[in-house]
Amino acid sequence: MLKLAKRYHIDVYQAVVWNYSMAIFLSWLFLKPKLLNFSGAPVVNYTLLGLLLPMLFVILAMSVKQSGIVRTDIAQRLSLLIPIIAAFLLFGEKMTLLKSIGIATGFAAILCTIPWKKGGAAGKAAANAWLYLLMVFVGMGLIDVLFKQIATFKAVTYGTSLFIVFVLAFAFSFAGLIYQVVTKKMRFSWPHILIGWVLGTANFCNILFYIKAHKALASQPSTVFSAMNIGVIVFGALIGLIIFKEKLSLLNKAGILIAIIAVAILSIS
Repeated sequence: MLKLAKRYHIDVYQAVVWNYSMAIFLSWLFLKPKLLNFSGAPVVNYTLLGLLLPMLFVILAMSVKQSGIVRTDIAQRLSLLIPIIAAFLLFGEKMTLLKSIGIATGFAAILCTIPWKKGGAAGKAAANAWLYLLMVFVGMGLIDVLFKQIATFKAVTYGTSLFIVFVLAFAFSFAGLIYQVVTKKMRFSWPHILIGWVLGTANFCNILFYIKAHKALASQPSTVFSAMNIGVIVFGALIGLIIFKEKLSLLNKAGILIAIIAVAILSIS
């Protein structure tokens, strides 16, 4: 959808803002959040996620502009390092030989699927480009860790937690939209509400099942982190190949095969 946005001159920021309004509605409809007792709720986690989720879209766009697609892609994919380290240091997961082989295979797949030779992407980066790359790397990894912490929190249901995160993300991003419209940096467009609602449906399902996976595999966070990130790469590459007729190099195709092997090893482990 974000790839199509460029083709049809869609303002990604406006679509992102309205995507959270649909996510709020779906959370309310299907997850029945309980908003009466917030005793001991992870408010800091909620606030950080509410800020990071919309901000990261903007940072990603700036990083692509300053550093190019390939460098941003590398930073985004290698951010998996952060939740993997957190799985063992923060969440107390035990490392096994098979699991370490699966994770190593996953990182090999990530490196193979990066479009290293894409035209213009390896050009000269701006002076402050490293800062945006660092923010992409840390931001993506931090979001994964924060969602895992929310999934392990028992006093508030995950449905309530998701609802609160989406409300905060919408409030922060909507305030940014109002500011840009008032200062005439952006022109408000009604069709973006509909586009955002379609995006919001996909976004809601993605985060919902991500948290469900963490709850189902509570003692195996590295498996969830790795499988999700590798899965995104595989399906992203296949959609690019089938729908957008993108050309994959031999290395990219090998990366998809290695990624499938990595997920299989992680599942067995």
